[in-house]
Amino acid sequence: MAKGKRYWLLKTEPGEWSWEDQEANEGLTKWDGVKNKQAQKHLKSMKLGDLCFFYHSGATARRVVGVVSVVKEWYSESEAEKSDKNSEVVVDVKAVGEMRRQVDLKDMKQDEELKGFVLFKQPRLSVMPVPQEVWNRICELGNGYEGDGNAIGKDADDDEDSGTEQ
Repeated sequence: MAKGKRYWLLKTEPGEWSWEDQEANEGLTKWDGVKNKQAQKHLKSMKLGDLCFFYHSGATARRVVGVVSVVKEWYSESEAEKSDKNSEVVVDVKAVGEMRRQVDLKDMKQDEELKGFVLFKQPRLSVMPVPQEVWNRICELGNGYEGDGNAIGKDADDDEDSGTEQ
């Protein structure tokens, strides 16, 4: 995978940890409880500054609701655990902003530009990479997110005229 900012999707049941919980906790949380080995591998691949969609899963809400950034790369609760292959993998994330319009799973599935997205192929996977073109399209569908610097969700540093005010 190329160096630079990468994109991810983190799933959570709103009854366990919601966007409102994230914001109420000064925007910070330890993303833990991930048991699936493939999802743990993705957590270990995250780097400082990577952006993640905050995705509500479950029966009542399947949608992208916000964006968080990685503020502490993977670790285990103790150094002794880090050497244990079965130890829990944890990253710390901080809220960047709420989606201007939440993006429902059904809307994503109907979008031709999102065909083949891993979310549709592996719906039970709780942590997954998001290709930049998919990230950009979901941001478009959601009219971006608070703190993105513009209305379509493109990163300000990716925008050629990022020096202009919106």
